[in-house]
Amino acid sequence: MTQLHDLTALEQGELISTGKLSPVELTDHYLDRIDRLNASVGAYVTVTPETAREQARQAEAALGEDRPLSPLHGVPVPVKDLNFVAGVRATQGSAAFAEYVPDTDDHIVTRLRQAGTVLLGKTNTPEFGLPCYTENQVAPPARTPWDLDYSAGGSSGGAGAAVASGLAPLAQGSDGGGSIRIPSSVCGLFGIKPSRGRVSSGPTLYDISGLSTNGPMARTVADAAALLDVLAGPMPGDSFSAPPLPAGETFLDQVDREPTSLRIAVLTAPTVPGISVHPDCVTATEKTADLLSSLGHHPQALELPADDTLRLVFEQVWAVMAAQRPVPDESLLMPLTRHLRARGASVSGPDFANALYTFRVVGSLVAALQQDFDVILSPTLAQPPALVGALRDDADPAQEFDNLAAFTPFAALYNATGQPSVSLPLHWNEAGLPIGVMLGGRYGDEATLISLSAQLERVHPWAHRKPAIW
Repeated sequence: MTQLHDLTALEQGELISTGKLSPVELTDHYLDRIDRLNASVGAYVTVTPETAREQARQAEAALGEDRPLSPLHGVPVPVKDLNFVAGVRATQGSAAFAEYVPDTDDHIVTRLRQAGTVLLGKTNTPEFGLPCYTENQVAPPARTPWDLDYSAGGSSGGAGAAVASGLAPLAQGSDGGGSIRIPSSVCGLFGIKPSRGRVSSGPTLYDISGLSTNGPMARTVADAAALLDVLAGPMPGDSFSAPPLPAGETFLDQVDREPTSLRIAVLTAPTVPGISVHPDCVTATEKTADLLSSLGHHPQALELPADDTLRLVFEQVWAVMAAQRPVPDESLLMPLTRHLRARGASVSGPDFANALYTFRVVGSLVAALQQDFDVILSPTLAQPPALVGALRDDADPAQEFDNLAAFTPFAALYNATGQPSVSLPLHWNEAGLPIGVMLGGRYGDEATLISLSAQLERVHPWAHRKPAIW
C-alpha cells in the first residue's frame, strides 16, 4: 500500500493544493517516522515539532486564500544545521555551538517560508561542514540507509540520510567542495550544486571565496528542480548573481524539455596526481556514457593532465575559511577543525589572493574547454561509500584531509569555477550501495543539466529503489 512518504514532494504538493491531503497530516506522518527511525540514521540534530505543526496549520489556512501558491506549499523541507533559522538551535555540527540559537533567518530560510514549506528540523552536518563525512560531537553519525555501517557522506549527510530514509520528501543542503553531491551519491539521491550566485548565502556567514552555495537534494529530478525554484534568486547584499532564466521560465519547466543532442566529455581519471578511481565508479561512468550515446548524445573520452595546483590552493582557501569563523572555545573543536584553523591562520594575504586568482584561471580554462563540450561526465566520487569512521584520522588530521581529497577528487572543480553540477543515482554496485555519477555544465546553465538528468531518469528511473528502512 502506498504511504505518504512514498509520494514525491510534487505529488504531495498537488494533493495539498487540491484539498486531498492536509499539510498537518503530512507533517505528523514525517514527525512520527523521525521519532521512530532518526536514531538509526542520524539524519536530524534538532527536530522542531511545534514549529512544524504551526507552519503546517498556516499552510492549510492559506489554501483558502486567493493567491498563487508554490508547488511545494505545505510540503516539509528540513534545513541543514549550518544554516540559521531564527529561534532554532544551530549547532553547525560543533560542541562549541551546542546551544547556540540565532535570531536571524538565512535568506534561503526566508524563501522557504515564503513558499509555504514546513520545517521538520535541522539536519546533521560535520563541524562547520569541513569534512565529507557527517560525524561530530553533538549527534550520532549520519548513515546511508542502504547499509547502516556506511557513512551518509557530508557535509549535507543528515539531509541525504533524511531524504533517502523517508524522513523528509526533499531537503536543502549546501556545497562548498561537493557537500550536496557527495551525500547524494552515497545515499542514492539526485542533488544539484547550483551556479555561483544562483542562491543567496546571506545574510550571515557569507562565503567570500565563492566556493559554497545552497541547493536541493531529492529523490527525483522534478522535486529538486522545484526546490531550486524556491531557493533561487538574488537577495540584498549578494556578492554574486547568476544569469536568470528567460522570463516566465522555471527550473521545473526544464524537466519536460527534451535536451538537444549534446557533446559530452567523459572524464574517468581525476586531475589530482596519485589518486586511483575504484572500478565501480569507472563502470558507473562508462555505463552512463553508453546510455547517453543511446539517447543520441555524443560522449567522448577526455584526459586532462594531472596537476596538483587546484588541490593545493583549495586546501589554502578551505583552511582560511575555517579560520575566519569566530569560535568561543577552541578546546571544544575536533582535531581536523583545529588543524585547518591553524593552517588557515598561517596563509598570508597574498597567498590567499593568489589562490582565489587560481580559481578564476581554472574557471577560464574550463570555460574554454566547454567551447568543445556542452557537459562533462565523471564519477561523483573516486570510491564507493565509506564505512562510518573510515575517513577520520583524529591522530593525524593532515593525513585525514589528504584522505578526504582522495575520496572526492572530482567535485571541488565546480566549486572553484562556480559552475553548476549534479549527481545522479543511476547505479548500485554488487554490494547494494549507490554509486553516483556527476554532470557539470556551463556557468549559469542549470537548465541543460536538469533537462538532461530528467531524460536519463525517464529511461533509467531510480526513485522506485528504496532501502530496507523505508
